[in-house]
Amino acid sequence: MATAENKVKFGLKNVHYAVITPGEEGAVTFATPVRIPGAVNLSLQAQGDENKFYADDMAYYVSTTNDGYSGDLEIAVIPDSFRKDVLKESEDETDMVLVENSTTEPALFALLFEFSGDQKATRHILYNCSCSRPSITSSTVNNAKTPSTDTLTVTASPLSDGRVKAKTTSKTPEEKYTNWYQKVWEPAAAGV
Repeated sequence: MATAENKVKFGLKNVHYAVITPGEEGAVTFATPVRIPGAVNLSLQAQGDENKFYADDMAYYVSTTNDGYSGDLEIAVIPDSFRKDVLKESEDETDMVLVENSTTEPALFALLFEFSGDQKATRHILYNCSCSRPSITSSTVNNAKTPSTDTLTVTASPLSDGRVKAKTTSKTPEEKYTNWYQKVWEPAAAGV
């Protein structure tokens, strides 16, 4: 049963990642989503250009490109699973120490998350994300223990079929909504 549409959004929670395995001719498969606890902030700006063609003394034709999104995901602490699965840090089998190597390439992943609303949370997927290594930051403890956070710079690009993102609506069937974080949702028809 559909609920009323949200009038406002707030909050960020249930951030997950699903590693992408590339296939032939641009096809991809997604691993089972893994939770990233401690979501603090997500700020992504739309990427793309607007081109105007002028004729008859006006903007006769305007075209825009959708190059996805780019911005920051701030979390309390990057989990070791993300460091191994996406950032490709290796774990020493004897001493259980994570090692960053300059010759490894990070993996592509889908990013799943939700914003709360006045009616129901809206769940999102960015299908084709990459991220840069996070900076190393912290500060000394003084009269208050203020936690430091980790920030990942994320770029969400279109898949080969053009898909960039998807989100639930007030009419999304309950089964799809409930299972959002069990498996990356994909449209039934290819190239949607």
